[in-house]
Amino acid sequence: MEKSPFHHHYHHHHLHHAQRLLLRYPLPKFVLLSLLLVVALFFFFHFSPLSSPAPSGDRRSLRSAAWGGSLWEKRVRSSARVKAGRRGASVLVTGAAGFVGSHVAAALKRRGDGVLGLDNFNDYYEPSLKRARQALLERAGVFVVEGDINDGALLRKLFDVVPFTHVLHLAAQAGVRYAMRNPSSYVHSNVAGLVSVLEAAKSASPHPAVVWASSSSVYGLNTKVPFSESDRTDRPASLYAATKKAGEEIAHVYNHIYGLSITGLRFFTVYGPWGRPDMAYFFFTRDILRGKAISIFEGPNHATVARDFTYIDDIVSGCLGALDTAEKSTGTGGKKRGPAQLRVFNLGNTSPVPVSDLVAILEKLLKKKADRKVVKMPRNGDVQFTHANISLAQRELGYHPTTDLQTGLKRFVKWYLDYYSSGGKKSSYSL
Repeated sequence: MEKSPFHHHYHHHHLHHAQRLLLRYPLPKFVLLSLLLVVALFFFFHFSPLSSPAPSGDRRSLRSAAWGGSLWEKRVRSSARVKAGRRGASVLVTGAAGFVGSHVAAALKRRGDGVLGLDNFNDYYEPSLKRARQALLERAGVFVVEGDINDGALLRKLFDVVPFTHVLHLAAQAGVRYAMRNPSSYVHSNVAGLVSVLEAAKSASPHPAVVWASSSSVYGLNTKVPFSESDRTDRPASLYAATKKAGEEIAHVYNHIYGLSITGLRFFTVYGPWGRPDMAYFFFTRDILRGKAISIFEGPNHATVARDFTYIDDIVSGCLGALDTAEKSTGTGGKKRGPAQLRVFNLGNTSPVPVSDLVAILEKLLKKKADRKVVKMPRNGDVQFTHANISLAQRELGYHPTTDLQTGLKRFVKWYLDYYSSGGKKSSYSL
């Protein structure tokens, strides 16, 4: 920070004044030197840049909104309180204003569990959609704290106020292609953010059980289908996939050292009402309605591109199954007492659908022909197909997806027309 001329003048004036006094009343030499040193140190620390305000980038700059205070704490406690007469869980849901997060938070609250949301409402896609989901959650009695998962002080505060039994960690930088434009956002959210959440969990007493969102993208360049949890996951095709794979390794470390009970869920192309606008089914719907051309990717030698589309309600049931079967962590306050549960599950639909078939279903539902352009799949991190083997989740979580693509897209289109015809104002369509 630049010192003003006034500071220099003030500084020298007071030093000369001190020297004149000392000449008039002589003192032993060591006392004189000590006094001069004290005066010099006072001016150095008082006017040096070290005393200037902390630069942005300190922990407070991570806050997207103010938090703290007795009223705020009261709202946090109330939201996280288990319904009277029920032996339920108290769950911290990160990414609660997101697509999956908002649906799972609403489902937990409906059955009587305590739920507190956390979201930073970033602008990767339209924040107004996140605010509309937040409004629905608020009406259901779920308070969504506005804050960043990398804000360690905020996380510590939340764990101080509420003894969470579970953390459902869904906050992440999503999307495969965006990583080519903003790679650091993936490392910040998906790697540093996961570490921040796990640090808070292992510092709590007792440790909560953690369920978090990995991704089907960890299977990368696998050609063996369907993808099984025991398959190789060391050949990611995108930075997004690499950060999710890194997350699975980080989970192993925190489980091994601190006894945290951790379950990773590999989601396969989730779709449905209140979905993400960066997903193909969503922007295909928008562009077909606007009469804009849509690009349908094909692989080498005109190979079909297919996805294992999984309806949101089925994903919610898988998340609830994972929370309900999560064993307690074996540690408390950072001390491990014994081996803890460590699991990973595919949550998919088991029936990959070619993207061209997805477009055909949307055309029927929207009663409008798509202007299709078939293009070669670019090298942007997308993979040609995904196909989940879900036998492990069926056995361990009681996971049984029931919604086919035709039914799921019908519900999505109904929501889409309802939401956008009212300019995003209408939130009558529940989560």
